[in-house]
Amino acid sequence: LTIAARKRFAFEEIFYLQLKQYREKVEAKHSLAYPITITKSDLDDFIETFPFTPTEAQLHAIDSILKDLSKKEPMGRLLEGDVGSGKTFVAAVIAYAVLLSGTEKGGKNLQIAYMAPTEILAKQHFESFIHYFDGTNVEIGLLTGSGCAKFPSKTESDKVAKVSRKQLTSWLTDGRISIVIGTHSLIQESIQFESLALIIIDEQHRFGVKQRKLLATKKGEKRKELPHLLSMTATPIPRTLALTLFGDLDLTVIDAMPLERKKVITEI
Repeated sequence: LTIAARKRFAFEEIFYLQLKQYREKVEAKHSLAYPITITKSDLDDFIETFPFTPTEAQLHAIDSILKDLSKKEPMGRLLEGDVGSGKTFVAAVIAYAVLLSGTEKGGKNLQIAYMAPTEILAKQHFESFIHYFDGTNVEIGLLTGSGCAKFPSKTESDKVAKVSRKQLTSWLTDGRISIVIGTHSLIQESIQFESLALIIIDEQHRFGVKQRKLLATKKGEKRKELPHLLSMTATPIPRTLALTLFGDLDLTVIDAMPLERKKVITEI
């Protein structure tokens, strides 16, 4: 009898969790998004700037995400891949696709918010994106609890400038900053965007419709568009568990490591 009762309570907990996730998915599907009308062939020149050949798994992930982005309803996708499998590369290519769609297809300048779990990771991604977008004239911001920065500097095109939070917030509101990388500081009420099209979450698994609306809405304005969401994790999650915990997200797995990738060594 005890075992039967435990199974019943376990079923009920999972049932209500899945029901909540399904309601969020339906709510997202009934929202509008900025359709990103870019194909992978449009991205070849950008991909060729990277000093390695993408794996088939990375290209497959890019294809599946681009198909989602082309729809009128907002994407919700979980990208799973081991450390070193190239998730950040995929995120950079998708970010470039969003920016390219906004500027070259006659639309408005679109923005991307990239949220990392720690300040150290946020700063690492900031440095990586500066390198990835070198020569593209894309303005990139860093927003963390300990300070803000912007690339490029106003006076030197190859330097990072430290800026005040007020100044960076103003540039986000008027759309000058195209990509902002930060911690949970990004979802503070004072942070507003001109046209936020994509949110990338690194190891921040539960980020629902409500948080996306908070980021996308400017003060005094109810925005129709809900940002696309790309959530990334290096935690190996069995597909059945992923469907239970992340039922509102579609799942893409990068299941191959780059051939030239060195072995990851973790030790004290």
